Amino acid sequence: MLQLINHIARMSAQRDRTEVNDALVDAMEDLFFPKALAIYRVYADSKKTMVFNCAGMSQDGRYVRNAYLPEAEYSHNIDVDPLLVRAKNERSAVYENMPDGSSRVIFYIAPVDRLLYLIDITIIEDLLPKQRAILIGLIEYFTNHVALLDYGETDTLTGLPNRKTFDKHLYEILSQAAIDEAGALSNDGIPKRRKGKNAGSHWLAVFDIDHFKSVNDTYGHLIGDEVLVMFARLIRDSFRFQDQIFRFGGEEFVVVLQPTDTVSAKRIFDRFRQAIESHHFSQVGRVTVSVGYCQLSANDTPPQIIDRADEALYYIKQHGRNAVGHYEELVSDGKLSASKIQTGDIDLF
Repeated sequence: MLQLINHIARMSAQRDRTEVNDALVDAMEDLFFPKALAIYRVYADSKKTMVFNCAGMSQDGRYVRNAYLPEAEYSHNIDVDPLLVRAKNERSAVYENMPDGSSRVIFYIAPVDRLLYLIDITIIEDLLPKQRAILIGLIEYFTNHVALLDYGETDTLTGLPNRKTFDKHLYEILSQAAIDEAGALSNDGIPKRRKGKNAGSHWLAVFDIDHFKSVNDTYGHLIGDEVLVMFARLIRDSFRFQDQIFRFGGEEFVVVLQPTDTVSAKRIFDRFRQAIESHHFSQVGRVTVSVGYCQLSANDTPPQIIDRADEALYYIKQHGRNAVGHYEELVSDGKLSASKIQTGDIDLF
């Protein structure tokens, strides 16, 4: 019992999903000696459900990955694993007996009726009743703790990560961008030959719903909220699960696009713009969106990135709206000045 209390105390002290996952792996390893363990973070849209193996134990030992930055290499469609699908469909814990006599159990983690995690544990020997109670209690504590984290990190209206979450993890995204940029160089520092210009770059876009104030003024804030919820759903359906999506507040949203080339980035953002333009919003009808985006580089600071994307967005909103503006392209074309980057009223350059 003292072991359990110590593990719960450690888990309760964490305010970061990656660290909470790490504490849960330690507890599982110490208390139940599992043959295998995987903590899957779940990403679902209207088309598919992806799972990211963010922590656990395997034959190669224990591992913990950044729970906020899902990696495609360690992710897969839930449909490839029938037992995970069963847990999702039955909305409860499921198990199966393995050929070697071990038992595989999937725990369904869905506080406030939204599937967030699936915990996959394989145990060699049958647990005693007391051990089963401890395991279930540990899972329930993890569920409650994750629910608290999710409440603080998520926009309550749209279910997207909020501005606070963006601010907290943008440096991690920039670090990943630096790693990707370094990976594009050979050992002698010479750029490797890659397909497409700027292949492998991260991109940050700011989305702003055009004339959203008039939606609230004309139809009321309740209908305005419905537009925001549907807009968020369309964002989820339009981007990859590993792309980072945030609601900044009001009608403004931010997407950090995972590495792709310049042509593809523009095509992706414009495809989303077209999806919004062609969608019929209930009671409101047609809604459009303006997009400003920029390329991330290893030496960027968060204010610089947001300011560049905002500059491009402001240009688009001043020149007709319902379009996509690429900051670097606008500077190259002489439509924006590279030195005109501000934070509030303070010039950075």
